[in-house]
Amino acid sequence: MNNNIFPCLWFNGNGKEAADFYCETFGGKITADTPVVLNLELFGQKLMFLNAGPQFEKNASISFMFICDTEDEVQKYWEKLSQNGTVLMDLGEYPWSKKYGWVRDQFGVTWQINLSDKKSEQKIIPTLMFIHHNNGKAQKAMDFYTSVFPDSKIAGVLKYGEGNESHEIAQNVQHAHFEIDGYSLFCMDNSYDHQFDFNEGISMVVMTEDQIQTDHLWDSLIADGGRPSMCGWLKDQFGVSWQIVPKRLLELMNDFDHPQKAQKVVEAMMGMQKIEISDLENAYNS
Repeated sequence: MNNNIFPCLWFNGNGKEAADFYCETFGGKITADTPVVLNLELFGQKLMFLNAGPQFEKNASISFMFICDTEDEVQKYWEKLSQNGTVLMDLGEYPWSKKYGWVRDQFGVTWQINLSDKKSEQKIIPTLMFIHHNNGKAQKAMDFYTSVFPDSKIAGVLKYGEGNESHEIAQNVQHAHFEIDGYSLFCMDNSYDHQFDFNEGISMVVMTEDQIQTDHLWDSLIADGGRPSMCGWLKDQFGVSWQIVPKRLLELMNDFDHPQKAQKVVEAMMGMQKIEISDLENAYNS
């Protein structure tokens, strides 16, 4: 499992409360705690929380599949996550699982709690829902992402057949599993007219080793209709938000022995779209 790729969740001031709740629920720990950024470790996986204000709200276009090994485990986490939350699909038996439920918790994060007989090193798997103008593009998206990232593959695809009970378009993706650089994601198509879509409320962070990797991922992900934003953020052609972050940026920003130099790095970064490591180092040394 690759911990250089991880989800980032946007919160309106209650990120610390959410982090404490998830650590208590799942038995994790907070590894970085600042007024704006919190990092969590849950089951050996990294998640980032941003206490960034009311601009964006999380929604079910990116949910989190939680893989359980036993029915008791499903029940345990369902009870905790559904408390003060909203049930989207009742907990019960479905064709794809003997015990499954979909819930939006009290912090607006949506979870698919799923009993699976397949062992998974990665307990929490981001799940992308392709809706509206993206409906029918889940396969295209998987092909795209696995072509951009190294060590990637499509691990399994289940498509809808003709006359399916869900009234979905035949050959749309019902459920699929793919990996980018060893990090697992799921995806699906959905024809329902949901009142939400991909936004910055949940983004995917990629920590890069150098400028070459940064350039490759940035240029590839904004190709064919994507668009750049600020401070390493971009949207790809499907509207999924990514943060392409060189590790060197964090090293320079977190130089607590030289706070004035670190502040210059932050100021330089704030004026960038794609992060340029050489410009950060010039700011640090100026």
